[in-house]
Amino acid sequence: MAKKKSDSKSENAGEGTGQKTKKSLIAVRHGKKYAAAFEQVDATKAYTLDEAFGLICKIAGAKFDETVDAAFRLGVDTKQGDQQVRGAIVLPHGTGKTLRIAVVAKGDKAKEAHAAGADIVGAEDLIEKIQGGFLEFDKLIATPDMMVAISKVGKILGPRDLMPNPKLGTVTVDLNKAINEQRKGKVEYRAEKAGIVHVKIGKKSFGAQKLKDNFLAVAGAIMRAKPPTSKGTYLRSITVSATMSPGIRLEVSEASSSGSAN
Repeated sequence: MAKKKSDSKSENAGEGTGQKTKKSLIAVRHGKKYAAAFEQVDATKAYTLDEAFGLICKIAGAKFDETVDAAFRLGVDTKQGDQQVRGAIVLPHGTGKTLRIAVVAKGDKAKEAHAAGADIVGAEDLIEKIQGGFLEFDKLIATPDMMVAISKVGKILGPRDLMPNPKLGTVTVDLNKAINEQRKGKVEYRAEKAGIVHVKIGKKSFGAQKLKDNFLAVAGAIMRAKPPTSKGTYLRSITVSATMSPGIRLEVSEASSSGSAN
C-alpha cells in the first residue's frame, strides 16, 4: 500500500511539473502576459459569442489597442474555381483603423474623388509612381476606364491585395460611395488555400457588444457566400483572438445561426 501511495504522489508531482513546464515554455516563446492570458482560456471549450468577446475584452494584454481577428475554417476546396469564397462588407462599427485611400481617375472623376476625401488622386502619373515603388496607401480605388493602365502594375499590387476589383467595389464609377464605404470600415474576406478566412473585426477598445456586432456581420456575409458546389459541413470551426491573446474557439452552431439571421 505504501508503494501505491508513493507512486500516486510521484504521478501527481509529474503532472504538476508538466503543467509548469508547459506554462514556462509559453512564457519563453510568447511572453509572460501571453502566458497569463493562455491560462484564462479553456482550450477544450467552445465559447458562446457573449462569453468569447467578454473574455477577449477582459484579458489583460498589450499597452496598445489590440486588433481583434476572426478565423473561419470552411469546408471548401479552394483549388476548384467554383468554390472560391471572396467578398467585402461594411462593418457596423468600422475597423478602428484610419485608411489612406488612393484613387486612379481622370477629369471629373478625379474631382469627385478629391471631393469625397481621397488622400491621393492621380491617373497615369500615379501609376508611374507605383511602378517606381510608391505604395503609401492602404486601399486603391479606380474607375473602369483606368484598369488597362493599372494592369501594368498588377504584379506589384496583386501580392499586396491592393489591386482594384469590381467584385469588391474598388473598380467603380461611383467613387463617392466607394470612398465612403472604405471610411466607414469596409473589410474584404477571402478563403486561403487551406479554406481559412481571416478577417479583422475591430479593436479591443470597441467592447464586447460592438465586436460581436461586427463579427455577426462578417459571419452572415460568409454564410451567404457559400458555394453551391461545396459538400459536407461548410462552417467547420471559428476562432477569435486579439493581437496578444490566444485563440478562443466559438460554438459554431450559435455563430452560424446568428450570422445567417444577420
